[in-house]
This record gives sequence, C-alpha cells and structure tokens, in this order.
Amino acid sequence: MPQKDKHWKLVYTRSEKLRRAEQLGMEYPCVEGLQLAERECVNVLFVCSRNQWRSPTAERVFRRHPLMSVRSAGTSPNARRTISADDLRWADVVMAMEHKHRDRIVAGFPRLVEHTPIHVLDIPDDYREMDPELIELLAQTVPPLLFG
Repeated sequence: MPQKDKHWKLVYTRSEKLRRAEQLGMEYPCVEGLQLAERECVNVLFVCSRNQWRSPTAERVFRRHPLMSVRSAGTSPNARRTISADDLRWADVVMAMEHKHRDRIVAGFPRLVEHTPIHVLDIPDDYREMDPELIELLAQTVPPLLFG
C-alpha cells in the first residue's frame, strides 16, 4: 500500500510541475534527451572562476524557479565554493560563464562530464554580484537553453 501512495504523490507532483510550466508559457523541460516529466526539476550547476559574483548571482536568480534546482561553484582553488565531483554527479546541466570554465571542468573531471551538457553563457567577468545587467543577461540566456 505505501508504494501506491508514493506513486500517486509522484504523479501529483509531476502534474503540478506541468501545470506551472504551462502557466509560465513553457513546455515541460527536456534537456539533451532527459525527459524531465519523470522528475521534479532539472539540476543546474552554474560555474565561474571564484564563485564570487556571476555564478552566485545565477544561483540566486533561479533559486525559486519552479522547474530548476540550482547550485553554484567556482573552478579556482580559491573559490568560495570549489566545484566538486559531487556537484557534477548532481548536475543534469552545467552552465559555465566562459569557455575557460568549461575547459577546466572537462580537464579536471573528464569521465564525470562526458554525458553532461555544458553550456557556455559567454558572460565576461565584468559584473558584481546581483548587478541588474548581469541579472538581465542571465534571464535572457539561461531559460532558452534549458526550455527551448
């Protein structure tokens, strides 16, 4: 009996996510063949160098998004939060701010990311945390990559 209850809970959660996506004018997300209708949301890891301005801003901007679960990390050993193997195992998608971040991730964790999409946002290190222009760039760039 508990198994049936658990199944109905998953169906209810999925239908709520579908309803919320429709309200936002989005299709339920599909990331590189991963059909997210079977899951609650897509796990997105935002990465910059020091996890100081860009990736924490992205994490804050999308923290309450109904179809995303987010984290941020940095590629530098001096980062506030350095990227780890656990972060990459958790992530369905990685959003790197620059090509050098993608290159460092691939060089440091080649086996972990061989089947994980890594998108380069091409956002230079010209912004402070929660800069309105950075927020606008993220809002324009990230959803189309994830939700079409």
